[in-house]
Amino acid sequence: MVERFNGRISEVLATHRFASGQDLSTTLERYVLLYNQHLPQLALQHRTPIQAMKDWQKQRPDLFKKRVCNRSGLDTYALSTGFVSDSKSR
Repeated sequence: MVERFNGRISEVLATHRFASGQDLSTTLERYVLLYNQHLPQLALQHRTPIQAMKDWQKQRPDLFKKRVCNRSGLDTYALSTGFVSDSKSR
């Protein structure tokens, strides 16, 4: 899974020009959320990584200290915080 993530993030980094370190940081954080919660993976039987973790937690709750839960989606986050990225203009 790490190799797949690294391959995909390298594509993002190669095709975008970042205005600042903060812009890069924001883009990376948003991509991690997108990858973990919204992109199903063939290696996980077409589930997202967060769905696979939830299933694993149900099977082996003794391995987890905290409950695995979804974070709010990217659009919900942007609306609730007032943050709007200009990534659509690129």
